[in-house]
Amino acid sequence: MIAVLIGGAVSMFLSLFGTRWMIGFFASLGMGQPILGSEDHGPVHHMKKQGTATMGGIAILLSAFVGWLVAHLRDGIALSDQAMIMWAAVLVLGFMGFLDDFLKVRKAHNRGILWKKKGYITFGLVVVLMTWLLLGTGVSETLSFTRFDLPGWDLSAPLWVIWTSVMVWSTTNAVNVTDGLDGLAAGSALFGFLAFTVIAYWAFRNPDVYRLVNPLDLAVFSAAMAGACGGFLWWNAAPARIFMGDVGALGIGGALGLLAVTTNTHMLLPLICALNVMEAGSVALQMGVFKASGRTRRLFRMSPVHHHFELLGWPETTVIIRFWIISGLCVAAALAIFIADFTSIADSLGGR
Repeated sequence: MIAVLIGGAVSMFLSLFGTRWMIGFFASLGMGQPILGSEDHGPVHHMKKQGTATMGGIAILLSAFVGWLVAHLRDGIALSDQAMIMWAAVLVLGFMGFLDDFLKVRKAHNRGILWKKKGYITFGLVVVLMTWLLLGTGVSETLSFTRFDLPGWDLSAPLWVIWTSVMVWSTTNAVNVTDGLDGLAAGSALFGFLAFTVIAYWAFRNPDVYRLVNPLDLAVFSAAMAGACGGFLWWNAAPARIFMGDVGALGIGGALGLLAVTTNTHMLLPLICALNVMEAGSVALQMGVFKASGRTRRLFRMSPVHHHFELLGWPETTVIIRFWIISGLCVAAALAIFIADFTSIADSLGGR
């Protein structure tokens, strides 16, 4: 448990001060976030935020990585192959986001050159990374809800790679869509990482039930990401002085998806990331209604749905806090389901 706390605390400290340094650094370079205007059907009401420092996700990912490493200075916790592959995946996805952020800033337009191809490129990278995870570790190849044997359907290696790749890729995109209001994505991700910290540590304490590969290292990984999001949120809270950018959104989304894969909670992920599902779903619904109506009608005033509520007259901070509450309730429900399942197993074992 001490290693988990060390990882979270060190990451939060580094992220808190590292993000503050990045604000000054990007300000000195004159590099700020461009905002989509009316010509791109963007949130014109956010134009006042144009020029705010971006790419703060660099501080999140690097702080979490260093915090995770520092936690391993404590005896009794080894550097696992699984966690190192996960970090490689997170950093690759983060670098992909960094390239797009850099192009946006350089062009002074909120769509990088890769914006139409980014989804395909990212999915291809995720497929390669999930194949590496499967071949390089003993990760379970079953379809899972709260543990490897529930429902426990065996998946062939190719099907497992495609299924988990879709999970991770979808989560990266959903977090990216959520990152539209100050602190919204970082706050909801913080809840998610705390949930995975509990799940992984619980599995570590009950190895015969969950049979995870290096669950303690997964708990440290998740705690480090949670701490880094917390430190970043200090500066990203409304009114934000820095945005995480695609480098942060893709890295965070990848980490959440990978934790669901490695903790065998595939089907619990949509509830842990319910806010992200809601945000991405609103975009899909908006596009579906718009195309089905012959491009004449829209379901929401603007998507993602957080912009819809802003245009209804809700202040930005009201939308953020209420969405955080929704996220927190869904995460709490996911943990309740996880613990209730463990309780039922414990009761059945106790009755033998």
